[in-house]
Amino acid sequence: MHMLPSEKIKALGLKLPPAPQPAGLYKPILVVDNFLYVSGQGPIQYDGTLMTGRAGDGMSVEDAKLVARQVGLTMLSTISTHFGDLDRIKRLVKTLGMVNCTPDFGKQPLVINGFSELMAQVFGDDHGVGVRSAVGMMLPDNIVVEVEAMFELHQ
Repeated sequence: MHMLPSEKIKALGLKLPPAPQPAGLYKPILVVDNFLYVSGQGPIQYDGTLMTGRAGDGMSVEDAKLVARQVGLTMLSTISTHFGDLDRIKRLVKTLGMVNCTPDFGKQPLVINGFSELMAQVFGDDHGVGVRSAVGMMLPDNIVVEVEAMFELHQ
């Protein structure tokens, strides 16, 4: 049986954090033709605070992966708040996952799997998986993970 993304979120018992306010001069989301672009999202906790730290510096791959999952929940919240109906999303097209990590960390793809696995749960094993990059860098406010993504919308 095919479930809509909104139904999957309820069935999985997922709770979305508050959508963050833009931290600069940009749009949180932008629709061009039938594509939804989402600006880089950080890990917002349920109380509105950011999850901070660096993978490889007192933070394990597993803990950073949970942060990446929280970024996915934040992104779903941002889409719901600024776009509306998650059920209008046909598929995830592209993910850029950025991990705040030590230079020798090297496990960025495993961390970003936290985001990717959530998208596969919500949008399905095919439509929830798109092309992806996972890189290490320094991130604003010392957040652990930032993800930007592009989705295709139903016509």
